[in-house]
Amino acid sequence: MRTLLLALGLAAAAQPAHAAEPLQVVATFSILGDMTEVIGGERVAVTTLVGAGGDLHVFNPTPRQAATVAKADAIVMNGLSLEGWMERLVAASGYRGPVIVASRDVAPLRTGDTGSEAAHRQADADHVDANHADTDHTGHHHHGVYDPHAWQDLSNAVLYVHAIADGLAAADPDGAETYAANAAAYAEAIAALDAEAKAEMATIPLDARTILTNHDAFAYFGEAYGVTFVSPQGVSTEAEPSARDVAALVTQIRDAGIDAVFLENVADNRLVEQIAVETGVTLGGELYADALSPAGGDGATYLDMMRHNLGVLVKALGKGA
Repeated sequence: MRTLLLALGLAAAAQPAHAAEPLQVVATFSILGDMTEVIGGERVAVTTLVGAGGDLHVFNPTPRQAATVAKADAIVMNGLSLEGWMERLVAASGYRGPVIVASRDVAPLRTGDTGSEAAHRQADADHVDANHADTDHTGHHHHGVYDPHAWQDLSNAVLYVHAIADGLAAADPDGAETYAANAAAYAEAIAALDAEAKAEMATIPLDARTILTNHDAFAYFGEAYGVTFVSPQGVSTEAEPSARDVAALVTQIRDAGIDAVFLENVADNRLVEQIAVETGVTLGGELYADALSPAGGDGATYLDMMRHNLGVLVKALGKGA
């Protein structure tokens, strides 16, 4: 992290002093907010709608947040139907500015995809806005046919960084050089952690890399680093597993030898804790899925979050190897 900050500092120092008012950017949730702050530096002022520790699956924008969106110079969102409330929020606010879709260049996994058929997905990559999802009568959102949690693969995060940098440069052409330099340094740090993750996971036998989490937020991580995730919920924390689903999962854990059970920072963990007790599988720790930790926590930035997840997974799975 120190290396990244130093690199970004050098990149910023190479640019002329920026005396203009910062670009007002709204990011939909904490992970994108952190990425945008790193890429934008002092040229941007970022407001995050769903902050650290918040669950964007059940987010309902307030009138105050709509007013913030209305005054923004740019919006950064994930896409892939993660923010099902975004279209209504933009319409209600009257916002007409640029919307930067961070997942612009990602080859998405279909919901429930094991990742083994990734090659066919790029043909569907123009789907980003066609990946319509449903919003129920309570206003809560359900994801579409594509898994939106693409940032869980560090190589996808590099694509996010370049998409955000491009969008900021289009909104603020005078800052294009700064955004490009910051993005290059940030992408290098992310790529280094990606290589570290692959090397550390390679020390654990493939047949010892099956774990249970709350909801299907880790399919991209699983494909990138060879880990099999099973969960009682779907890709949204709002999904309610049936008794039959839970019974089948308990049987799967016992028969297939699930190696570890993990909690999530923004999910209701009671069901997973109950399953752990019933099956005797040890709790491996807490993972960050959809939100950063508050400042001072061990997942307060995107890089810290991914480093934390990697550490607890390697530690827990390594014990069973």
